[in-house]
Amino acid sequence: MDVVNPRDRLANVGLLLIAGAAWLAVGLVFVALDPVGNAGVLLIGAIALGAAVSLTLTPLFWLGGFVFRGRSIAYRGDWWRAARRALLVGLVVTLLVVLRGQGLLTPPLVLFVVAMAAVIELTLWLRR
Repeated sequence: MDVVNPRDRLANVGLLLIAGAAWLAVGLVFVALDPVGNAGVLLIGAIALGAAVSLTLTPLFWLGGFVFRGRSIAYRGDWWRAARRALLVGLVVTLLVVLRGQGLLTPPLVLFVVAMAAVIELTLWLRR
């Protein structure tokens, strides 16, 4: 028995359409603007990429949680949880892109940023 109301389906399709538009904006920024020596363009590109990743992952995380429970029911806080996780991934992507653009990205720093994101999510997950 699948219990997904039309509002959830519409939210999934709508977010994926908005994510498609965000990916088009990322492509436009990457093709039209040169970030070399321009920190503003680098920041715009990083934010656009982080937003596109977040908008893409939000409905996918919601669907993943729904399928993980055996397609039984969609719970009330699932959208907030999916949005929080997607925002966290988007922030990590944005931070890593900015660090890479500045030439400061190193493997230990990547591991630290990913580990901190995992600790944040684990803390929020255990709090429930």
